[in-house]
Amino acid sequence: MEIDIEKLIAKLTVEEKIKLLSGGDAWHTQEIESVDIPNITLTDGPHGVRLEDKEAGEFFQSKPATSFPIEAAMAASWNQDLIEEMGQKMGEECQYYDVGVLLGPGVNGKRSPLAGRNFEYFSEDPYLSGKIGASFVKGVQSEGVGTSVKHYVANEQETNRMVVSSEVDERTLREIYLLPFEMIVKEANPWTMMCAYNKVNGTHMSQNKKYLVDVLKDEWGYEGLIMSDWGAVSDKVASIKAGLDLEMPGPGKEDEKALQAFEAGELTIEEINARVKVVLELVEKVLTEQKDVDECDFEQNHKVARKVAEESMVLLKNEADILPLAEDSDLAVLGKFAQEPRFQGGGSSQLNPYNLETPLAEIKKHGTVDYAPGYEDEEINEDLIAEACEIAQDKDKVIIFAGTTEKIECEGYDRKDISIPESHIQLIKEVAKVNQNIVVVTNSGAAIDIEEFEAQARGIVHAWLPGQAGGSALANILFAKTNPSGKLSETFPIAYEHNPTHLSFPGDIKQVEYKEEVFVGYRYYDAKKLDVKYPFGFGLSYTEFEYSNLELSKRKLKNGEGLVVSADIKNTGDYAGQEVVQLYVKDHEAVVRRPEKELKGFTKVHLEPGESKRINIKLDERDFSFYSEKLGEFAVESGQFDIMLGSSSRDIRAVETMEFDSNDDLREPLTVNHSIEKLLEDERTGAEIKAILDEIDIDQDNNFYSILLGMPLTVATGILRSFNFSEEKIEQLAEILENTDEEL
Repeated sequence: MEIDIEKLIAKLTVEEKIKLLSGGDAWHTQEIESVDIPNITLTDGPHGVRLEDKEAGEFFQSKPATSFPIEAAMAASWNQDLIEEMGQKMGEECQYYDVGVLLGPGVNGKRSPLAGRNFEYFSEDPYLSGKIGASFVKGVQSEGVGTSVKHYVANEQETNRMVVSSEVDERTLREIYLLPFEMIVKEANPWTMMCAYNKVNGTHMSQNKKYLVDVLKDEWGYEGLIMSDWGAVSDKVASIKAGLDLEMPGPGKEDEKALQAFEAGELTIEEINARVKVVLELVEKVLTEQKDVDECDFEQNHKVARKVAEESMVLLKNEADILPLAEDSDLAVLGKFAQEPRFQGGGSSQLNPYNLETPLAEIKKHGTVDYAPGYEDEEINEDLIAEACEIAQDKDKVIIFAGTTEKIECEGYDRKDISIPESHIQLIKEVAKVNQNIVVVTNSGAAIDIEEFEAQARGIVHAWLPGQAGGSALANILFAKTNPSGKLSETFPIAYEHNPTHLSFPGDIKQVEYKEEVFVGYRYYDAKKLDVKYPFGFGLSYTEFEYSNLELSKRKLKNGEGLVVSADIKNTGDYAGQEVVQLYVKDHEAVVRRPEKELKGFTKVHLEPGESKRINIKLDERDFSFYSEKLGEFAVESGQFDIMLGSSSRDIRAVETMEFDSNDDLREPLTVNHSIEKLLEDERTGAEIKAILDEIDIDQDNNFYSILLGMPLTVATGILRSFNFSEEKIEQLAEILENTDEEL
């Protein structure tokens, strides 16, 4: 359906235009009957289509749809093609239900494992989030359905999320929290973006012109629609002026206020028309791409959901090769989650699964199984534990399901700690007294404290919240129908207290300070040389992989040039499997504090036993850069860089060093407040300073030399005058910085 947008805008009254800038209700844009502008449907969510079922009469009851694994699990697959295929299936279901825009994916960061909505976000690493997020968007939009990338930006907690100000320096924002949004905008062109509830550095995101217009639209070239999160607009007029196109939900509470602002000259018709144009462009795009779909292949979509779940599950421990399980094993399956699966998180992404499998039923297809719930809720039940122990004592193997509950991980509030319920831990510990052949299956949407029960388990499979097909996916992993290939998308620390946000999260009602700066997740643990329980990128397989013949296409790069990194990966074991090859870049020396290494590339390769493949990963100039607040852009500092290939962030298998010869001058400006030592070390001033000091007989053999080193230039010249050193030389010393810094 084509709309003559300019003609429509001319026909609309100012009142109608303002009305268009808010939703018509909770899930639709505004309809304007007088000029035949229809509404379009927007709906949650990141893990499947959560379309409200009005006939059900319950707020969170939705129409049946495929429940895919949570985003944290999607990222743990490290499989961009698979996530794009999954997105395509979501798009098909959107078309089936006449949904124009799917509200997802969420690409916020993971400062703290306590954030209640972490399960809805991909990773602690912005590059991984950006790549998987771009694949998600490409997949959904390939079916003519829009996405809404959220929550833009710095929305890393639920506590006080609608009022708190995230206090973040510009470099941290650019390198960690803005980066996934930037990557998705440039690689996948999402139809819409959703701004967050919170403030950033004191300004609500719904009226933050710097990041809505200056960065998103002007700098990145974004041309789509910017909508608010539901209820995120605090000032309608300020939001329109700052570049927000659509307030959700509707109808707008401050339409009259906006009209009054227009009549008073505080809001111009040009500002209103610019926002209306973007809303109409989205409506036109949705209606043009709308398909008349009578059927949807939910069974095929279920298979894709299973594939994503299989590739996301992470084998954390496999002592004495307790896994895989043999067919026809005599098993005890314990834990309520086996019968009532923990497959999704709570809140706005919670949907009605089309076909929900139970792990218990799927495991029974492969072996002889006796089941006991072991726990009912978070409180310890001694009778249920006793029943479980009795069943477990004579079994070949015991599979125990444990993890977080929906009460622990849900939109709206943050976790209190990273523990799982005491009833789950006690079940594991008591069963271990009667049978040591225990495999624990953990369900959670973020890192948990595995230290509490790790010693009692010979095998641990982290299944995340795996969606509706998680039961068969898990059974396939346990019985080696599928070789586990998931890798952690976030670090599992030994203790929450080791996390960099331990003393700053979640701040107070006014603000939360991102004091850890760019040192989030593995970046922090590496910098602090801290042991972790399981590192970022970690995951075991039933086979082994060998890395060899690492080669770089160039040994020296210049601005604008790229690099191809190649290596041979061989499956040296007995099972076919997939390896996630991770590429990290390490800057040897920099003018700012940089992480020990940063993920800048990855690929997932399938190998039969004995098979070897050559992998190639491309890097460009941006992969060596950091955000320079001096230059106001990303730039590369000349020097040496390590190119590191690994099976995880703590398992680096091959390293080569190369050099970058950059034209970017990232050195900090020198001022009269810098010490004599700093000025001597800097190539811009060092030779001149040394020559002057030599002429007045102050060198390393002079006792006064060491005292002088620590003095700022301003103080040093004054001290030299008081000791009657040559006034001419003192003046020369002062003049060295005369033209080097505009502040002077």
